[in-house]
Amino acid sequence: MILERFYDEKLAQASYLIGCPKTGSALVVDANRDVDPYVRAAEARGLEITHVTETHIHADFVSGSRDLAERTGAKLHLSDEGGDAWRYAFAAASGAVLLRHGDVFLVGDVRVDVLHTPGHTPEHLSFLVTDAAAADRPMGVLTGDFVFAGDVGRPDLLEKAAGVAGSMEESARTLFRSLQRLKAQPDYLQIWPGHGAGSACGKGLGAVPQSTIGYERLFNPAFAIEDEDEFVRSVLAGQPEPPKYFARMKRINREGPRPLDGFHRPQRLAAARLAALIDEGGLVIDVRPAAEFAQGHVPGAISIPLNRSFTTWAGWLIPDDRDFHLLLDDGCAHCLDEAVRDLAMIGLDRVAGYFGVEVLEAWKADGRALGTLAQITSGALAAKLAEGSVTVLDVRGAAEWEAGHLPGSRNIPLGYLTDHLEELPRAELIVLQCRSGARSAIGASLLQAAGFRNVVNLAGGYLDWRTSGYPSEPGTE
Repeated sequence: MILERFYDEKLAQASYLIGCPKTGSALVVDANRDVDPYVRAAEARGLEITHVTETHIHADFVSGSRDLAERTGAKLHLSDEGGDAWRYAFAAASGAVLLRHGDVFLVGDVRVDVLHTPGHTPEHLSFLVTDAAAADRPMGVLTGDFVFAGDVGRPDLLEKAAGVAGSMEESARTLFRSLQRLKAQPDYLQIWPGHGAGSACGKGLGAVPQSTIGYERLFNPAFAIEDEDEFVRSVLAGQPEPPKYFARMKRINREGPRPLDGFHRPQRLAAARLAALIDEGGLVIDVRPAAEFAQGHVPGAISIPLNRSFTTWAGWLIPDDRDFHLLLDDGCAHCLDEAVRDLAMIGLDRVAGYFGVEVLEAWKADGRALGTLAQITSGALAAKLAEGSVTVLDVRGAAEWEAGHLPGSRNIPLGYLTDHLEELPRAELIVLQCRSGARSAIGASLLQAAGFRNVVNLAGGYLDWRTSGYPSEPGTE
C-alpha cells in the first residue's frame, strides 16, 4: 500500500493519497482546492485516482473533492450521515456514492471501512484502512477533524460558527460517545488526522503528523476522561474564537464549491489609480511585513502580512462579496502567486488587481502623506497607565485574556474588532496589544483605516510586558 500525506502549512490541513501498487488505483481523502499536487503525485507513482472522498463538510477551507473527481474521472464518495441538514446538496448531480456507517469500499487491494464519528459535525466519517494484500486487520484510521494528535475536534462550531443555537452540549456528548467507540480499537492502530498545530478546529493540536490509539490513550487529555459530564465541560472550555468565514466555508462546501480553473494572476495597476481607489472607499490589503507597513503605508490600507497566519486573518477580515486589491513588494518574486493561491483556498477570489511598492513614492509625489504606525515600549505604556491617559485594547482570544492580561485592558479579539468601532474612544490614545505584537499590528491598521488617528502598537506585546516585570491580572504571576 502507498500512503502519501499532503500538508498545507497555512491551513494547518492534511490530506492523503492512498494507492494500491498492484492495480494502480488510488484514493484521495480531504482534498483542498489546489488539486494539482494530488494529480502530480499520482502520476509520479504510476497511479490513477479512482476514488475521492472527505471526512466531513469542511469549515476552514474550500474543498477540492468535487473538482478532483471531475478532473480525474474518479468516483466521488460522500457522507450520507447526519440528517437532511448535513447532506451534500451536489451529491446526486455529481453521481456520488453515499456512505453510511459500516459501509466498505475497495481501492484495489486496499479496504476502506466507513465509521460514523459525529461530534465535531453530525455527518463526520472516519475511515479504517486495511492493506488487504498483506494484512487482515487495519493499519490506520483517517480521523479528519474527529481526533488529532493530542486533541479532539471541537464540538462547538455548529453553534458558534454555523448558528445552530443550543447545539454545543449535545455535540460534545455525541463526540464523547464517538470517542468511546474509537478507544476500543487496538493500540497499534495509527491515527492520521486532518489537521495539525495552528488549526482553529481544536485548542491543543500537536505538531506531529500522526499518532496511534495507544499513544493517545496515554497522553491525550480527552482520552483520559471517562465521565461524560466532565468531558463536556473540558472539551468546551477554552476553545478559540471560530473565524467568521467558517460559516461561509460550510455553506460553500455543502452546496458545492465553484469550479476552480487554476490560480490566475490579477492585473498590475498603475500607481496613479490608487488614490482614487482609496478615496472611493476601495479595499486595499497590504501584504508586506508588519515592520514595513509601520514605517510607511497608504492611509486606508489594511495590513495582513503574507506569513503563516495570512490565510486565517484574510478569512476573518476580507469580505467575500466585494472586490479588493493587493499591495505588495515586487522584490518578493513569489508573493503575488502565493497570496492569490492562499486567498482562493478560502474562497476569496475577487482580487481585482494589485499595486507594487512604487505606489508609496507616487503617493508622496502627489502631495499626500504616508501613514505610519508608532510602537510603544512596555515601560512607556506602564507610565501612561499610571497617568490614566490611555485605553489598552487586548486583541488576543478570550481564553488568552482570561489567563492573564494587562491591568485595566479591554479584550476584543482581533476578528471581532470592526464590530466594536463605535464603542472605542477617538480622542484618547489607544494602545493595541496581543501576545507578541503581530495581531495587534493588524488591529491597529484596521483602526487607522476606520479613521482612528491616535493609535499605537505595544512592541513585543504581552510577552514583553511580562518579561519586563510589569504586573498582570488575573492568572499568571
